[in-house]
Amino acid sequence: MPLYIDIHDVPGSTIAEVAKAHEMDVAMQEKYGVKYRRYFFNHECGKLFCLVDAPNPEAAVQVHREAHGLEAKRLIEVQPELADAFLGGGKVVNGAVMLPDASADQLDPAVRTIIFTDIVNSTAFTQQLGDEKAMELLHKHDSIVRDALAQTNGREVKHTGDGIMASFSSAVAAMRCAAHMQRAFDATQAMDLPVKVRIGAAAGEPIDHNKDIFGSTVQMAARLCAHAEPDEILVSNVVAELCIGKGLHFECRGEVTLKGFDRPVHVHAVHWRDA
Repeated sequence: MPLYIDIHDVPGSTIAEVAKAHEMDVAMQEKYGVKYRRYFFNHECGKLFCLVDAPNPEAAVQVHREAHGLEAKRLIEVQPELADAFLGGGKVVNGAVMLPDASADQLDPAVRTIIFTDIVNSTAFTQQLGDEKAMELLHKHDSIVRDALAQTNGREVKHTGDGIMASFSSAVAAMRCAAHMQRAFDATQAMDLPVKVRIGAAAGEPIDHNKDIFGSTVQMAARLCAHAEPDEILVSNVVAELCIGKGLHFECRGEVTLKGFDRPVHVHAVHWRDA
């Protein structure tokens, strides 16, 4: 059965109201052959995400419609092998994903967008110009990335040697940050030490452990970064869907095969110059 994640805009809703709506969905789901696995509520952003098995999108929509009338703004099909990207994280209490060791009023914000940056041909650059110039290039990259993260509320997770991995609670913020980075890198092309970078991004529910992040979402973002061309931002379909109506422009690149993923992944490129 297909797996979907639906996205609701619920500004001002309380945890109790969301929990009640989930109970009503569960009471109605059998009628349409639907199973609501669990939900994630980010009350700060007024976003609600429901993970659901459904024979088709219409069945999932009809459950919401009859149960309480709160229909999803968007419904995205999730590849089955990526289900863990949305099912990981904290424990589940009555369908709600909780923060680890959290009290009953602390819900995991759930869906995060992960981005990777990668300096193009960094090894060759080091061999050609030496360690000192390579470190200068790296410092310039790090400064640009960290400045962009600071402006868009991104969190640096770790340095990867020739790039940075970062996490965002908002896909829109992640894409604006990535576009800001590429514009800043583009401005260095007329300088003595130009920086060329590729960026990849994916959205899901990764697993936090010891201040690092793991899981299918992270793996997909890293693979998309490796697949991107110089100066390019490649993102998963979920990222593009989460940014609908936010003034960001994407170009569909169709399905690509990424190492470690059984099925082709639907990919989009970000038009960062006009973001």
